[in-house]
Amino acid sequence: MDAVTTVEHDDDAYLGEINDIVGFHIRLAHGACYRHFTETFVELELTQKQVSVMWLVADHPGISQIDLGQKLRMDRATTMTIVNRLQARHYLRREKSPTDGRKQALYLQPAGEAVLNEAKKAIREHENWVKSRFSDAEVKTLMELLARIHE
Repeated sequence: MDAVTTVEHDDDAYLGEINDIVGFHIRLAHGACYRHFTETFVELELTQKQVSVMWLVADHPGISQIDLGQKLRMDRATTMTIVNRLQARHYLRREKSPTDGRKQALYLQPAGEAVLNEAKKAIREHENWVKSRFSDAEVKTLMELLARIHE
């Protein structure tokens, strides 16, 4: 008996052996989520990473730029670029860390708080779209399974 579980398919859409690759389906699912997210956020002119940065700063005022990048698993250059862009839009501000003079502490500006509130509404819409494909139990299982990959 073959230990590989194949994905059901119709003959018109069958892609061949790649259809049995888990990573391939993760990439397709990511692409679908990314496209929907981008469509949902077009008016806010924000990327997923920018929203994640602002949300984390809102939840952890004064977080260092280094800690922020580590929590979001982004390299220093990417983190700095995103923070620079958000600062240029007056969404974030940098201050010298009160605990470590070598670090930059990050805080949301009032404009950042306002746009983050709008982003959270769009995220709820996006999350409803994603979750509508699953039962509540399946969403919980999916989150647990995906966490095994990225943690």
